[in-house]
Amino acid sequence: MGQSRRAFLSITASAAVLGAMPPVAAAPVTSHAEAGARILALFDALPGDKAVKFWAPATATADEFLVERNASRRMFVGSAVKALVLCERLRQLDSPTIVQTLKERQLALDAGVWSVDSPIFNPPHLSGTVSERTALEAMILHSDNTATDMAFREAGPHAVRAFIASVGLTNTQVPDSTRVFFGYLLGAPDYRTFTWERLLATPDGAPLVNPPLNDVQTLASSADDFVSFYARALHGEFFRHAETLQEFRRILAMGDVIFLVPMPLGASAFAKGGSIDVPGHHALCVAGGMFAHGRWLYYTAIVNWTASGVTDPSTVGSVVIAARQAFTLATEALAAAA
Repeated sequence: MGQSRRAFLSITASAAVLGAMPPVAAAPVTSHAEAGARILALFDALPGDKAVKFWAPATATADEFLVERNASRRMFVGSAVKALVLCERLRQLDSPTIVQTLKERQLALDAGVWSVDSPIFNPPHLSGTVSERTALEAMILHSDNTATDMAFREAGPHAVRAFIASVGLTNTQVPDSTRVFFGYLLGAPDYRTFTWERLLATPDGAPLVNPPLNDVQTLASSADDFVSFYARALHGEFFRHAETLQEFRRILAMGDVIFLVPMPLGASAFAKGGSIDVPGHHALCVAGGMFAHGRWLYYTAIVNWTASGVTDPSTVGSVVIAARQAFTLATEALAAAA
């Protein structure tokens, strides 16, 4: 299995393109309405299916800021759902001593969890044990899929799904693991027991039998779901202890998408991105929350499009430019209302 297949589920696959995109200057905004119109125009100009939502709740001194289009549409979001896995696992371990617990818990790093697109754990070259805290960090920092499957194994995919249902995220789906997801895409009849050896032996360029967005094994959500989740999770609604909320925020503040897009300087950002690049199917997603100009802003931008190549750097570049400008416009709108 060649490099093209190794990097098809992480936003880091587009890191070279993202890092090469220059900042785009634009006239500052002076009102919520102007910012909203310009944000929507940015995404309207992109190909494919788009979903956008930026929301800053009203405060005692400022009106609500809301920009949305197709916010309820279920779309492929890739690794962005890993924030939900993180949340559920921290919920399970929720305590004043959660950091010490995560440091002390040692997880097996072996063929039972190895998966492609794992830039930190680098299978099969690394094996042994690692702390659960390191695994959760790797899942968010570089969207490491081996780390993700370790987190799925500890949390339990059924528990993650139960949490998603309990908080009303009706358009969100997660797979049993990233390896199971890959096995299903490739049409393996025993995809739930798809081994590392079989995944590694899959020829580069092997055709996909099932599309990434499906009803069996997928990574899907909507802008509404993500904004609803982050607007509650980042304030501790799903945790009993302040220490768990602090750990949740700390790990999400490491998300590589924060620096790949990037978010505006001066904002405290918490985010997880996701993508996919396979022939015929492409996606980019960024979702999270930020605190800027004394206000919270929750956001999601998702683009799904079709292109025949394994990669589509031109469209990726256009999406990144749109996202960069959108975040700048949104934070300028909050500043203007402050």
